[in-house]
Amino acid sequence: MLHVLAVDDERPALEELTYLLRRDPRVGRVGCAGDASSALRDLSRMLVDGERLDAVFMDIRMPGLDGLDFTRLLTGFAAPPHVVFVTAHDDCAVTAFELGALDYLLKPVRPERLAESVRRVAGAVERAGPRGEDARDPEDEMIPVELGGRTRLVSRRAVTHVEAQGDYVRLHTADGGYLVRMPLSALTKRWEAAGFIRIHRSTLVASAHITEVRFDGGRAAVQIGDELLQVSRRHTREVRDRLVRKFHHPDAAGGEARGGDNGSGERR
Repeated sequence: MLHVLAVDDERPALEELTYLLRRDPRVGRVGCAGDASSALRDLSRMLVDGERLDAVFMDIRMPGLDGLDFTRLLTGFAAPPHVVFVTAHDDCAVTAFELGALDYLLKPVRPERLAESVRRVAGAVERAGPRGEDARDPEDEMIPVELGGRTRLVSRRAVTHVEAQGDYVRLHTADGGYLVRMPLSALTKRWEAAGFIRIHRSTLVASAHITEVRFDGGRAAVQIGDELLQVSRRHTREVRDRLVRKFHHPDAAGGEARGGDNGSGERR
């Protein structure tokens, strides 16, 4: 069964599109968004939660981020959903297909024409194979963030550490911090395989950006750039198990291990 997202800034059109999609027996789940920025946030949340999204049925002319810009941003995702445009304007078809759109429907939408689009999506998904957890590129991932009314994609590789701030997390990079609405617990699960380690109930760090690990009196801290981040007692063992070996082997650390020997074989 397909998982799709319907996007339109006009509520009657969105309700009609959602109704028609839900009537199709090949569609199992239909989400809704009133604009492209909301759709990007929904897509990011779904990826973090490990959910699948097969296709986006989207209008083109919308306030702020339009459908074409949304499709351009999708190129930053490892396994982007297919895009079907549903619009009252016929002057964007060439651009839409150049961007890789799977289909282009004109409003008012005829049920039989929408059914053909769903058939195309189903065929494309079947040919491509799974688009869920196993299909994602483990090397990188792009996270959409809002900046002054604009949407920017932040690479996971650029993130040095993450801090929980209420219902949000702040992604720290060399260029600054970006606030994203998502739980730290979900992001921890999502990025664990990419080398991110929970060092505190409110802090997640990228092991690739750690330059030093310190142990002192049973407490630990990790150095990331100019910041020294404390490791909670609860997470000290995990940090030791996953990181100390790196700093014991010069080849892995990229040079001589840092810190002194405390007599127990650990570097501090």
